[in-house]
Amino acid sequence: MAKKDVALKVKLVHSLIGAQKDQIATANSLGLRKIGDVSTQPNNAATQGKVAKIIHLVEVTEA
Repeated sequence: MAKKDVALKVKLVHSLIGAQKDQIATANSLGLRKIGDVSTQPNNAATQGKVAKIIHLVEVTEA
């Protein structure tokens, strides 16, 4: 049996000031605009790709 996908909790822990435009757009697409913002996202390939692009700015845990 396949394990049910677990949601990811993504929290912005570093400022977007000085980040590249595509990294800011990626953070915004995840619903992260200010430091401390938390968003719950499905654990799929698209979300994992977005998180990988801004991994140095966020903290990821399983929800």
